[in-house]
Amino acid sequence: MVDKVEFELVSPAKLLYAGAVDMVVVPGSEGDFGVLPGHAPLISLVRPGVINIHDEGRVEQRIFVAGGFAEVTQTRCTVLADEAMPVTDIDRAKAEGRLQAARVRLGEADSEADKAAAWHEIGVAEALISAAG
Repeated sequence: MVDKVEFELVSPAKLLYAGAVDMVVVPGSEGDFGVLPGHAPLISLVRPGVINIHDEGRVEQRIFVAGGFAEVTQTRCTVLADEAMPVTDIDRAKAEGRLQAARVRLGEADSEADKAAAWHEIGVAEALISAAG
């Protein structure tokens, strides 16, 4: 029996993580889900939130993702993120500025597509602030 799951986290900018871990907890669109070795295959949307990477009995790393897709097999979990960064790199002041800018865009939006984009950006900014603690 395999005792590790291969995990990869990729953003448009770079590969943020690649390695064998005990478990990964991903913020899925229907709720958080944990991936252990032998997991049933699935594909899920990823909502803005924090991926917790567990290894050696502890959370080894926490990485913020702004959304994306996750693919899970029995031996691997791959997350393709729209935007990602280690939680330790989050600048709370910048995240609050991002939230204010998104609220301004929402107020100025004149189409449903612009409103939807602004609401998405508000959700990302709020998740960033929450992750920053």
